[in-house]
Amino acid sequence: MNAERRNKNRGYQQLLVWQDAIELYGLAFKAVRGWPFEQKKLASQSIASADSVHRNIAEGYCRRTVREYLQHLNIALGSLGETLSGFIAYSRNGQIGPAEFEQLDLLIFRLENRLLKLVEALERKRDAGDWTETLIVQEDPPESDPDHATNRDLQFLQANVIGEGAVE
Repeated sequence: MNAERRNKNRGYQQLLVWQDAIELYGLAFKAVRGWPFEQKKLASQSIASADSVHRNIAEGYCRRTVREYLQHLNIALGSLGETLSGFIAYSRNGQIGPAEFEQLDLLIFRLENRLLKLVEALERKRDAGDWTETLIVQEDPPESDPDHATNRDLQFLQANVIGEGAVE
């Protein structure tokens, strides 16, 4: 994220779930690029469902209530299911190769798990009444172990969205 263009509404760009979703869009686009004319509608739907994932993560983040945020994260999960289902069908029918499918499936699986953990953590915060709708901008988001992506995203949310002392 450009340091000069940093504000409360752009913090989602630091979330690993959003970064993974951007990567998914690129892989989906490459997988269907060049399909013949009679498959253009399928290609377009595949790109649109993958595109919906990062857009809903961003839109939910930019909302100010935990209810709206969770709603958009759940829509993102639905779009992931739609994207995966399409690529399973394309793989089984020879429209994409096994290596291409494996790369997409692996990324979607990682993204699903990260999103599910983020939703679960935000639901706990909502149920505990720990959600703060006031955004606090922090200059440098905390660094953390890349193997703990969900914790990193939650730490970022806490520092930039949720408020002090809200995430274990």
